[in-house]
This record gives sequence, C-alpha cells and structure tokens, in this order.
Amino acid sequence: TIRRTKSGIKQLVIPGMVFEEMGLMYLGPVDGHDIAAMCKVFREASRFKGAVLVHVRTEKGRGFEPAVRHPARFHGADPFDINTGLPIKSKNPTYTDIFSTVMRKFGDREPSVVAVTAAMMDGTGLKRFHNMFPERFFDVGIAEEHAVTFAAALASEGLIPVVAIYSTFLQRAYDQILTDVCIPRAHVVFAIDRAGIVGRDGRTHQGIFDLSYLSSMPNLTVMAPKNKWELSDMLKFAVRHDGPVAIRYPRGEAVTKWKDRREKIRLGKAEELRRGKKVLLFAIGSMVDTAMDAADILSEAGIEAAVTNARFASPLDSEYLSACAAKGSGIKLIVTLEDNVKSGGFGEHVSAYLASVNYKGKVINIAIPDEFIPHGDVGELRKMTNLDAGSVADCVVKALK
Repeated sequence: TIRRTKSGIKQLVIPGMVFEEMGLMYLGPVDGHDIAAMCKVFREASRFKGAVLVHVRTEKGRGFEPAVRHPARFHGADPFDINTGLPIKSKNPTYTDIFSTVMRKFGDREPSVVAVTAAMMDGTGLKRFHNMFPERFFDVGIAEEHAVTFAAALASEGLIPVVAIYSTFLQRAYDQILTDVCIPRAHVVFAIDRAGIVGRDGRTHQGIFDLSYLSSMPNLTVMAPKNKWELSDMLKFAVRHDGPVAIRYPRGEAVTKWKDRREKIRLGKAEELRRGKKVLLFAIGSMVDTAMDAADILSEAGIEAAVTNARFASPLDSEYLSACAAKGSGIKLIVTLEDNVKSGGFGEHVSAYLASVNYKGKVINIAIPDEFIPHGDVGELRKMTNLDAGSVADCVVKALK
C-alpha cells in the first residue's frame, strides 16, 4: 500500500513518470524558446543509449502578438497585414465565406439547423454561427469519427446537423458515414471544404479522394457547385432534402461567373451551360470553369463543344446521359472532368453508365492521376496533372484526330 501510494504521488508530482514506466527516459519540460536550455537538454539526451523523450513547451505565435492572441487564425495563414495581423481580403469571397454566410442565415431562419465541426471552427467558417448561436454549435475536438456519429444521433432526434470538415480529414470517418449515416438515411449535411487540389498544404491535405469514396456509398447524395450562388442553392437544397447529403467545394476564391445561370437544383439533374456539336464536356464542381475555358479554346480551333454542369456525382443524371448516348444526339465524344483521382471517381461512374446504355462514341475521363499530389501552387499543379483548360482542349483535339 505504501509503495502504491508513493508511486501515485510521484506520478502526480514528477512529470514523465508514465514514460519512464514504459522504459523511456524523460527529460523536461524545457522552454522551447530558450536556446541555451534546449542545447543543454539535447546534450543530456545524447548521453543516454536508450530511447529519450524530450518534453518541450512553446507558445504558438511567440514574438508576433496578433498570432499569440489568435493562434487558430494563424494555423495556416493566408496573406495578412503585418501591423494588425488581419487577413488581406481579396475582392471576391471564398467558398468558405459563402458557407459561413448561408449558415448564419440558417441560424436565423431554421431553428432545427445545428453545426458540428472537429476543432476547425475558424477554418470551416463557423465562427459567426458559433458567436450568434452558441447553443447550436458543437466542436467535438480532433475526432472526425465522433463528429459524424454524433451528428447522426442529432438527426435521429429531429435536428438537421451540418458537419463542416475538410475533405482530407473526412476520410477518417469513412466507416461512420457509411454505417451511422447512410444505412439509416440520417438527414446529415456534410459541408466538405478544401476539396480537390489544395496546393500549399501538400500531400496530406489534397482533397482528391472524396468523390471516389463518397459516391460509392448508397443513399448518399453527392454534389459540387460551379460558382458561389450554386453553393448557396445546394446548401438550401441539402437542408430541405430528406436524407444524407455531401457538398464538396474547393479552397480559395469562389467563381463569380454565370450569375444569370441559376437553374433550380433538382435531385440528380445536370445543367446545360453551352450547346455544341459532336463533343460534350461533362464537368463537375470547380472543373466547370475549366470546361468553359477549354470550350472557348476549342471554338477558336473550329470545334464547338457543349458544356454541361453535372452538379451531382451521385445520383448521376441518367436521363440526360441516355439522351446524349442516343444515336440521334450527334455526340461522338464525351469528356468528363473532375478534380478527384480517376479510380472510382465521377468519370468512371459516367463511363460505366454510358457502357450500360450501349453508347457507341468515345469517352475520356480527365481526372487527377492515382497518386499523391505534392506541395505547390494550385495553378501549377493543375497544369502538372493536365487539369488546365489548355490541356483539356489538346486532349479533345487529339481524340477527334
């Protein structure tokens, strides 16, 4: 009893006892901002022949007061004013800004809407919702699996949870989406930020797998907007829809083109944006903008390509695709465009459907290669993966030849 009491007291008073119980030499805690202290502790650590754990304490943003006061904002900082620390706003809002605005309006108009996130309140744009409706905001910490199951439980009690998570982190909750949301058809809305090529955060953060793993799940509606107005309309559709819905959108400025092209969102229905002959560019999400630019390039070369905004990765607009596959349509080449890996993605689902209706023309899937994409500028990475308008136009010309 005395030994157990002594051991318990040591573990309370002496930090690192738990590590020494596991056979690790513990040194610290040491001030990570004190270079002399850091050099001393590492010299001590080098004298031990076994495993050593050095416990270092640092202050996030130390030396720059705005970062000390707002550590979450500076987790991954965009350009900011060095004097105030405030972000330098671009002329156009980001997709995250649009989501934030729509959620605030939901807070006023839809009392059953609640917000759930996993330690990403600022990054996902939920800070305003949290400030105005704190009792309807839930931050579960870095636990995406729990966030999804918790949301399913909220839905079972009649609430409409909107789960805002980055694409790359939603992968952690694959089983929970499938089992806890899709099987019972729980009315959970997934707002999937940072979808597609993210760029500066590198391999671990590229959101290039979501269309593949989400569109394979029964009962889940998967959508992607072409511009800022369509994101707003899709969120409103998702809240009204009876069942699980996932909306994925990219990082950065929202597209502000085609304000007049705001056709009503209908389940599984695509939207024609440009008429053409022989060639159809069938694009989803951010690739609609690329498709329209590629169509302009092709037009200069004497090729009038049609462009259609798929809107839905699941369910596909089978009626529209069947009409394109019919003999009288004149469509000889269908090109799908997505900022997702090719395997199991949007394009492969379209190809499979066209094969099932015996389409006689050619189908090309333009997608991200099945590999990890490195750190880099988004525009440069799109060129590298042949997702830019010029590469798309070249692909079409070669296919027609």
